This record gives sequence, C-alpha cells and structure tokens, in this order.
Amino acid sequence: MSNERLKIKISIADRVYPLTIKPEQEEGLRKAAKKIEETIKKFEQSYAVRDKQDVLAMSALQFAAETEQKKLSADIDVEEAKYKLEELEQRLNKQLN
Repeated sequence: MSNERLKIKISIADRVYPLTIKPEQEEGLRKAAKKIEETIKKFEQSYAVRDKQDVLAMSALQFAAETEQKKLSADIDVEEAKYKLEELEQRLNKQLN
C-alpha cells in the first residue's frame, strides 16, 4: 500500500483550501466541492442572501439531511430484506419437514 500524498487546492465559496490527500481521494473531493458550489449558487439565486456563511450553513444542512435520509432508507431496506429472508426460511422449513 502506497503512502503517496497529493497536494491539491479546493475552492469553496470563494475561498481556496489546500489539502494533502491520498491520490484515490481526489476525484471524490473535487466532485464534492463542485456539488457544494452548485448548491451555493442555487441558494444564492433562490434567496436574498447577504452573507456567505448563511449559504454555507444552508448547504451543510441540506447535505446532512440527505445523508440522514439515505441512512433511514438503508435501514428500512435492511429490515425489509431481513423480514423477507426470515419468511423464506420459514417456508423452506415447512417444505423440508
């Protein structure tokens, strides 16, 4: 496993953030920064925003809410699969006995 590090600069809300990362992280970080920038632009166009801090806070809230919703959906999917497997196991046991 390589310990190689890559120095990149990510721009978010008119600020540049220098980062030292693993090369395999670069694409994901750049995509994330682009998504944040797009979200900021949408909020700025949709609302009268006076302060970048407000737009960043609204963006962070949106991303956090999306993450929580995905977790809830994943938990529901796991529970549903578990229930279906238990039901299938019961049917198989009936057939085998």
